[in-house]
Order: sequence, then structure tokens, then C-alpha cells
Amino acid sequence: MDKITVKRCPFKIFVNQTGYYPDSRKIAVMNFPCESFRIIDSGEVCRYEGKTELFGYDENSGDTVYRADFTDFTEEGTYRVTSGNEKSAEFSIAENVYDKVFGDVLKAFYYLRCGCGLEEKYAGVYKHGKCHTSPALLYDDKKTETDVSGGWHDAGDYGRYVTAGACAAAHLLYAYKMFPTAFEKRQLNIPESGMPDILAECRYELEWLMKMQREDGGVYHKVTTERHAPFVMPEDDNGQLYVFAVSSSATADCGAVCALASGIYEKYDKSFSEGLRITAEKACLWLEKNPEFIGFKNPDGCNTGGYGERDDYSNRFWLYAEMYALTGDKKYHDKIKKSLENNFPLTAMGYTEMGGLGALAYLLCGYETDKVLAKQFSDNFRREAERLKNISDKCGYGCAMEEKDFYWGSNMLVMVRGMIFAVSDYFEKKSTYKNYAAAQLNYLLGVNPTGYSYVTGNGEFRCNYPHLRPANADGIDECIPGMVSGGPNRFPGDRAAEMLIPKGTPPMKCYADNVDCYSLNEITIYWNSSAVFVLGYLCGGITKS
Repeated sequence: MDKITVKRCPFKIFVNQTGYYPDSRKIAVMNFPCESFRIIDSGEVCRYEGKTELFGYDENSGDTVYRADFTDFTEEGTYRVTSGNEKSAEFSIAENVYDKVFGDVLKAFYYLRCGCGLEEKYAGVYKHGKCHTSPALLYDDKKTETDVSGGWHDAGDYGRYVTAGACAAAHLLYAYKMFPTAFEKRQLNIPESGMPDILAECRYELEWLMKMQREDGGVYHKVTTERHAPFVMPEDDNGQLYVFAVSSSATADCGAVCALASGIYEKYDKSFSEGLRITAEKACLWLEKNPEFIGFKNPDGCNTGGYGERDDYSNRFWLYAEMYALTGDKKYHDKIKKSLENNFPLTAMGYTEMGGLGALAYLLCGYETDKVLAKQFSDNFRREAERLKNISDKCGYGCAMEEKDFYWGSNMLVMVRGMIFAVSDYFEKKSTYKNYAAAQLNYLLGVNPTGYSYVTGNGEFRCNYPHLRPANADGIDECIPGMVSGGPNRFPGDRAAEMLIPKGTPPMKCYADNVDCYSLNEITIYWNSSAVFVLGYLCGGITKS
């Protein structure tokens, strides 16, 4: 794949390039003065006309924004929005409008599998040979060998990291648990069978996570080579693999996601479910013996991802909440309450803060819960959703982000905020925030001032050159589909981004579709997983009592 600089967007009218449900809110955004708009079909026949509204100045984009609302246009088909000489990318209105992008962002995990080859019948042109199957050495002694094959490549590199992997798997498992109808019949064309494909894919990661646990219950933080591989295919990355030191956050996160998974997989594979439960219990015992925070920092000479954290309060809380949800054992309920003496956010669901996942575990628990505590958790989600709604209302593009939020991987935060809207609706048994969850997806898929769909393979004007080694090394111009780009970052952190993004660029425009811009355009599994959750909500809906 050839490297490029910056491709200019050919459109000044921004739409969700995948499209819209017939009955959904539909708003196109313009950044030039206009009074009216038209919807035209593929034959350029006008199918709808309307007046635009001046939204006003949007700080995060630096644009004066006009909006075209065509919510009441519901006829299925393929269209563009036009105004004067300007037009939008093509989009669809249909009941199955999300089918392709949903399948792609979920199938992306298969393409990121490590420790196996990807066969042509499952991967098509993106097939490759077996990778990273040799034994790894413990970094601390560089003598002891261990088998830690499997799992997902985490990001643009070939490292595998426990905290990131646990977060991504939890997003997927909760998406399935809360919105099962969106997944039960969704086929991904992967080798496994006997359970919904999303669970088969998650199992691939969970089996690796279990391998990362020591006999005493501690969990190694990561497995990587000592330095990032060059831009080669995974089977050509033959550097020595190392397993790095145990951390308390990795131990808690591994235990938590295994406890969550144990309850879900019980009806499909009791033996696997039992193994997950044992892994979680061993993690709890290790943490009891090691009550202090044991962080992780790369040793000298290692440049692969660190995924360091400041404390493990939310990680332990998440573990104890999942263990109580799995077992109903009062001792874990006591640990939940003890954990809450520490200060951490109870709606966060990214890899650094797991409080929201712990709150989810408690709220979905089948055992008796403290009504006051449960109300506190659900109220937190509702209040946060209301706060984010107000931010979204102030943004011309409908994005629930403030200036300070546009940092490395900002698109993950956009999707996690979509998750918060979905979670609040789930527990309220209403669709109060459905339009706001959809607005975050709209932003990801083209309703943003760069004009890009930030999901590879989806949209007429889409990112195609992410910082992703196999996508660059495979010689195929069209990127592996379904990869979510990190997105705008007001603090460009690599030389290419610093050269391409002029100082003073509004935060929402600090983006370039360039393989060298890892601080703007890398991918990771937990950016994809949050998008899967939002799509699960929008496609699966809420079961109302």
C-alpha cells in the first residue's frame, strides 16, 4: 500500500456515509452559507426539498455550521444531499442500513487474530500465514519459556496487552449480553461454530488471556517483542517474544472479564466456563495477597506499548462486581463496598478506568443487590448521559465532545459516550438518548468536518491508510475493512502528524489519513469494540418491560 499525504475531502455537505434508518433522525451538516437543500437519487432526480437552518459557530471545528433536517424523508433508496453546487457523499436509507458496517467492525477482530494463519475462505485477499507461534521468554530472566500464543493483535503493532484485551472483550460481551438480538444471527464467516459468532470470536481472546495467568494467579501485563516490528506481515515478524511482568491492573482486568465470560459461556461449554471461573478466582486470591498497586512500566530498551495506569481501584472494583454477579458470594459484595471508598469514575468504560463496567456488572446481577447502591449506579449513567446530551446539543456536528477530549484515540471516547447513552436507555427502558447515540455513530461515519468516514471500507470518502502493519505490508490498496481509526488529536504526537497538522488547527480537524500518523490514525481493538457496542444498541434495540 502506497503512503499518501492528505487527501482532501471532495464534499462540503457531511452525512453518515453508511446511511440512516427510515424512521431515524437525519441531519446533514454544511460549513458554507446556504438557505435550502435537496435530496437527489442516483439518477439525480429530486426526491425531497427543504430549508436549512443556521446552527452558528462551532468551536471544536472552527466552522459556521448550517444544518439540513430531512428526518421526515423515509423512502428507502440511495441518495445525496445537494445545495447549490455542493453535494454530499452517497448514503442509503434502509432498514438494513447498518448491516455491512456492523459486520465489518466485528469481523475486524478475526483479521487481528494472532498465533494462527488466516485462510482465504475466511479472510479472502487478506489471508496470511501463521504468526507468533514460537515460545515466549519471561523478560525478567530471559530463560524460562512459556506458550502465550493466540489472542488478538492489539493495534497497529503486533503486541498483545492484557488490560486492552480485557476491555475490548468486555465491550463485546456486554454488547451481546444486553442486545442479544443484534448478534444471535449475525454471521461473520469465521472457522468456529456452535455458538453466536461474536462469542466464538471473544473465546479466541479469552483463551489467550487465561494463558497469561501465572500459577499463583498473577497475570502478566503483555507479550511483545522488545521493540516494535517493522512494517512487515505478521508471519514475517520473527523477533523473540517476551512476556513482561505481572501487574495488579492486568490481574484484576483478566479476572473480571473471565468472570463475566464464565456466566455467558456456561450454556455453550460448561468446561470452558469452569476454566474461566477458576481463572477469575485465582486472580482474586492473588490480589488479596497483593493489596498494593503494582503498576507496569516498560524496562529500559523496550519501546512497545506500556498501557500504564495510575492505580488499580476501578480494576479491582470491576473484578469484585463481576465475581458477585457470577457467584452471589457476599464476600465479593463486601469488597465492592470497600472498593467504593476510593475515588474513581463509575461510568468510565475505557481501558484506564473500568468503573462503568463494574457498575454494569452490578446492575445486571441476578443476585440480590443493595437498592441504594444500584440506584446510585444507574443514576450516574443517567446524569452522565444528560451531561453529554448538553454537550452534543452545543456541537454543530452533534458530537458529545469538548475541546479537551480530542486526544489520542478520540474516536474511542466518542464511541464510549455513545455507549453511555445506550446504557442509560437500557436501564430506563426508554429510548431517550437513542438519537444521541446515533449522532456519535454519525460523527464516526462522516458527519464531521474532515468529511471522512473513520471506518475503513465503509463510505464513499473513508480512511484507507491507517497505522496498521498488515494493511501497509500486504500490497493491497484497499484496506482491511472495519478498522476504526483513532481520529482527531489536538496534540499530534508523531513527526508526520506534526508536519501535516498546522498549529492552531481546530481540534476536530486535527486528522490525516496517513500510515505514518500513528497519533491520529492507528487502530486498536478497544476502539473497534466500543463501536460494536453502539451498533449493537442501534441494531438490537431495548427489550421493554
